[in-house]
Amino acid sequence: MFQVTFSEQAMHELNKLDTLTQLAVIEPLGAIKATDLAQPHEPLSHFKRTGKEFFRLRSGEHRFYFQVKAETLHVEYILHKNSFEDFLLRNKFPVSEQQLVEQQTKFWQYLESLRKK
Repeated sequence: MFQVTFSEQAMHELNKLDTLTQLAVIEPLGAIKATDLAQPHEPLSHFKRTGKEFFRLRSGEHRFYFQVKAETLHVEYILHKNSFEDFLLRNKFPVSEQQLVEQQTKFWQYLESLRKK
């Protein structure tokens, strides 16, 4: 069993959810075994970005992007499955954590402004 840690962005996303939803969303993360990481299959996948090894875990409407550090799964990002940020990460566009946080707000504000016109 792995210890799970969360980045600031990941905690921010988790805190947006009510407690029962949080528990349901993170449940698959707690069930990951070393054998799953050695041979990932849906809902778990593996990719490399900027020389770092990442895993993506699908959990309901959310996607966990994490790295394995010894006996710890460090969740870098939690993104909604239909978000612009998830699209960027899946399609290998270069993006930093800060850009993800900033973009999320700006992108949705921009869409809202178009709707108001």
